[in-house]
Amino acid sequence: MYVFMYICSLERDLASRKLQLQENEKLLGIMAFGDSILDTGNNNNLISLIKCNFPPYGQDFIGGKPTGRFCNGKVLTDLIAEGLGVKETVPAYFDPNLQSKDLATGVCFASGGAGLDPLTSSITSVIPISEQLENFREYIRKLEGLVGEEGANKIISNSLFLLLIKYDISTYTSMLVSWTSTIIKDLYEVGVRKIAIFSTLPLGCLPILRTLHGGLMRSCGDDDNKAAELFNSKLLAEMKNLSSFLPQAKIVYVDIYNPLLDLINNPVKSGFSVPDRSCCGTGTIETSVLCNQLIPFTCDNVSEFVFWDSAHPSEKAYMIIASPILQDLKKNF
Repeated sequence: MYVFMYICSLERDLASRKLQLQENEKLLGIMAFGDSILDTGNNNNLISLIKCNFPPYGQDFIGGKPTGRFCNGKVLTDLIAEGLGVKETVPAYFDPNLQSKDLATGVCFASGGAGLDPLTSSITSVIPISEQLENFREYIRKLEGLVGEEGANKIISNSLFLLLIKYDISTYTSMLVSWTSTIIKDLYEVGVRKIAIFSTLPLGCLPILRTLHGGLMRSCGDDDNKAAELFNSKLLAEMKNLSSFLPQAKIVYVDIYNPLLDLINNPVKSGFSVPDRSCCGTGTIETSVLCNQLIPFTCDNVSEFVFWDSAHPSEKAYMIIASPILQDLKKNF
């Protein structure tokens, strides 16, 4: 009886959401694949050093508690879901408190530290993209158990899929683009039709890479940024190519390289005063990617910092970047 009532309620909710989709151009769900920029907590129970389920992470999140998001607050996955009217936050697929009802509106499969190259994920002991896709197939089976095959197909085809990886790029940008293309084809084969593929960041301007490659002045690393630009140009070309022979798919390339670079180069315009160091870390010199759990150092006013830790933007930076992204996604989806 309970199961019957739950499914009926879920079907009514889906019907209402379908009507909203027609009238307000809203989507049924949000799914995210990639790394720490989108991860909402999948690394929490892994035996890995790449996790952030400890203070001061999450100090500005709902309830002020760390959730495994690599930020002081919400990450892009949450902000896009909220901005598109799907839901306020997107739970991690491996969240032990995940509810069955959450499956119908989307979950996050991303894992901080994951890369397109399987070796990257192996070294950091996180969830590689290939395994994220397997988890998504498992998710489909669970969803079919709740709403049936037809209902699951409707949810998947009317959900937006986010794919973002802070690529570890050097000389094999073409290979990385090829792997990205294969991932999109795999998603297409299981019914995915709406995909937003994000560019990589201005890697050379991340605080950790300023310290490693920026010299005494900690300037942005030109070689790192040029590699990122090369990858992004190849990725954009491949997305255009994919769109031509996957006719039922809507693939949108989302540029976050230039918006973030603008915040870094023109911080005062957006209310920032510190674009080259992170709020949370070890002090004035960036010596590690994540905040120090044992001896945390956190700035007094995170809203003045473009970066929360040495590899991830602050929630305020994400919110500014998300604004034009949402406009673009609303226009295309």
